[in-house]
Amino acid sequence: MTTQPHSPARNLTDLLESIGARDSRLIHLQRTPARPGRHGEWPAWADPDLIAAYTRLGVDRPWTHQVAAAESIHAGRHTVLATGTGSGKSLAAWLPVLSEVLAAQRADTDARISAYGRRPTALYLSPTKALAADQSAALDRLITELESVQREAGVPGGSLRTVHAATCDGDTPLPERDWARAHADVILTNPDFLHFSLLPGHERWNRLLRSLRYVVVDECHAYRGILGAHVALVLRRLLRLVRRLRPHGPEPVVLCASATAAEPALTAARLIGADPEAITAIADDAAPTGEHTLALWQPALLDPWAAWENSVAALAQASDFPAAADPFLNRPGGVTASSVEGDPSSAQTPTSQAGPPRPPAPSPASRPAAPVGPDTDDPTEDPAARRSAVVEAAELLVDLLSVGARALVFVRSRRSAEIVAERARHTLGLSQPELADTVAAYRGGYLPEERRTLEQDLRRGRLRALATTNALELGIDVTGLDAVIIAGWPGTRVSLWQQAGRAGRAGGRGVAVLIASDNPLDAYLVHHPEDVFAAPEATVFDPANPYVLAPHLCAAASESPLREEDLPLFGLPDDSLLTELAARGALRRRPTGWFWNTNLPGRAQDLTSLRGDGPADVPVVEESTGAVVGTVSGSSADSTVHPGAVYIHQGRTYLVEELTEEAAVVSRKTAVGYRTRAREQSSVRIVAERERQQWADGVVWAFGSVEVTSQVVGYNKLALPGMEVVSQHPLSMPEHVLPTASVWWTVPVELTARAGLEAAELPGALHAAEHAMIGMLPLLATCDRWDIGGLSTALHPQTLTPTVFVHDAQAGGAGFAERGFRAGRAWLEATLAVVSECSCTAGCPSCVQSPKCGNNNEPLDKAGAIALLQLLLDAIPDDVAAA
Repeated sequence: MTTQPHSPARNLTDLLESIGARDSRLIHLQRTPARPGRHGEWPAWADPDLIAAYTRLGVDRPWTHQVAAAESIHAGRHTVLATGTGSGKSLAAWLPVLSEVLAAQRADTDARISAYGRRPTALYLSPTKALAADQSAALDRLITELESVQREAGVPGGSLRTVHAATCDGDTPLPERDWARAHADVILTNPDFLHFSLLPGHERWNRLLRSLRYVVVDECHAYRGILGAHVALVLRRLLRLVRRLRPHGPEPVVLCASATAAEPALTAARLIGADPEAITAIADDAAPTGEHTLALWQPALLDPWAAWENSVAALAQASDFPAAADPFLNRPGGVTASSVEGDPSSAQTPTSQAGPPRPPAPSPASRPAAPVGPDTDDPTEDPAARRSAVVEAAELLVDLLSVGARALVFVRSRRSAEIVAERARHTLGLSQPELADTVAAYRGGYLPEERRTLEQDLRRGRLRALATTNALELGIDVTGLDAVIIAGWPGTRVSLWQQAGRAGRAGGRGVAVLIASDNPLDAYLVHHPEDVFAAPEATVFDPANPYVLAPHLCAAASESPLREEDLPLFGLPDDSLLTELAARGALRRRPTGWFWNTNLPGRAQDLTSLRGDGPADVPVVEESTGAVVGTVSGSSADSTVHPGAVYIHQGRTYLVEELTEEAAVVSRKTAVGYRTRAREQSSVRIVAERERQQWADGVVWAFGSVEVTSQVVGYNKLALPGMEVVSQHPLSMPEHVLPTASVWWTVPVELTARAGLEAAELPGALHAAEHAMIGMLPLLATCDRWDIGGLSTALHPQTLTPTVFVHDAQAGGAGFAERGFRAGRAWLEATLAVVSECSCTAGCPSCVQSPKCGNNNEPLDKAGAIALLQLLLDAIPDDVAAA
């Protein structure tokens, strides 16, 4: 295999500084110096053959944090190891686990076949299949060396002590699962398999569970929000079942491996339902690190004339561009969409992140007969529109590949991964065609064999770059990566450092670039590096969410009857929720506990999914061949594979012909000059006000339960490459109702008038403030803007005043809105700062425009949003500020 030239990180830093000097794109460069490592000694109890195997793999001595964690686990204490990327957390887990498995096979132990069932077993849980596959490959290498050590020492083949490891997930064939049930000492899996297969079929996994000694929860910081609540309850069900099967045996020891995060002991305790005092936390990272450089990057300002002109040219060349589309709909300085048909100041019409469509209705006479360019003398023209972070990432990737670097590009969506890979391959095909095939996309929705091939090609060096979602963020150890490009703030500082840490692993130098997307939070952070480099956040999740807890109680009851002593494990103060489930017919109350009602159709485990409740994934099927191209989440099918949608898979473009309950039917297209984006409408109904703060001048700051009703009502076609809206198309998709949690605020109309806001300006001011607040909430909570939604209205039918809602996007809530409610002053101050400091005149994606607005970002009033935010801050009482 030909080896591409390798470029040291220092040269890449020089390259970034050179490129970034153009158009002032490089905002900040932070260098972290190299750090030496601190070694410890191998524990006395560690198996000598295992130590020899590690030595063969290059680990002569462990780091001190590895020793501390391994000692704690071996002593039977629940442990959380929270250290940096590439610090060797796996060794801390495998050293005690494998040593105990090997100790059970010593020649002086019971040699009867019945003793085989008493060998200790371990479960390894990974949040992603990619990480489990990576760990499996590393474990296989370790076991191979372990056996080689014994063979070279003269141990007969039949007497070798070894470890049987197996991966079990949704992709594992049934014969391999059968072998794992019968023979495996270590099972590598994920919480989904635990929930849907292992726990409901625990009778078939009896050998594994009765001997379960260790549970390793890798990358536990990834379990946040609704996923974190689900995984916490799955782990509690597992530990409860093992105690029930082995009432007099030792309790399984849990190791939670985490990136550097705040309050790791508390996070681990909440995951397994234990007291924080029972968790040993180890956070002193002793692994060496090479010099790391993080560049904060903001794409250059666009020339609005060039962007519009290129889009029209691209559309003219597209064979399938609709003839009825208006190429001047989005011309610079041209006609824009009104937020409300008729009077834009109508107090009855809400504007929301997923609100009703506002199709433009300009009269033909109002349009110029010929295209016109931007009016550079117009003082109201917005000079702040910037290039897409995805486009910038693709071009920067090409620059890095051209000097011999290997890189990962992290993006925020599946579609963006395809776009980055497609654009990079196209550019390389023109300049360096020998590199074009070394770039690929990696994302969810690929078939299992596609994912495995990509992972192997990356490890072997055939691929020099991958554009990926966060599927490759967690734990993947690929040596030789020089750079990481992060297109858009990844949601948390923990994720930022996890992604940046993919470069320069094993003590080598690494370079990472955070490219700001055109949204308020990204714009704020690249200009406030102190917030980027602040301490990592705590992980937020709520296992007590009744919408999450209730189906898990049903699942637990189906696995083994629930008893009074189980209530504290699930955080229940009494049996009222169980009584309610029994009243609804889900459970049966008996003298010995609560039982699942087996007369109901289906399994209790199928009442919920860990990745968010909703319909099953929808297969994407090619019309001409019947082949399954990929899958999309059932909950997002209406907005991503609706009829007329453009679907991209591995660089291939498809057009959705039909969406049914069974599948999305697509046809292959060779040239599509546009992309599509769904339009939604929504409304919010307040169900219950849980907390309320009465601020000055009649301002109310509240938190409670709401119902959000949403519906896809159409889609827009967006021209390439500028993504301007060129046509709008109606759809009629089903309505969806989401019961969730929300923070909201109301302000009297007379107060807004005193602040200088006229009635016609109020909808735009509220809408802009809502967008900016949604964009800034991830600064305070471990979420991103896709985990939350919002709605603003000049007259809400329940509050009867101007109202703005910011709600969780998961049933029952995920804790993010509540975090915003409790950090009101900090949230509002950061929001006001990003809007007021933005250099645009009327609002842009860096301050008040939203990439997921159902109203095409109309109406928006930046100046009005500033006035509203300042009004809110002035109304906060001193005691709230102190709290």
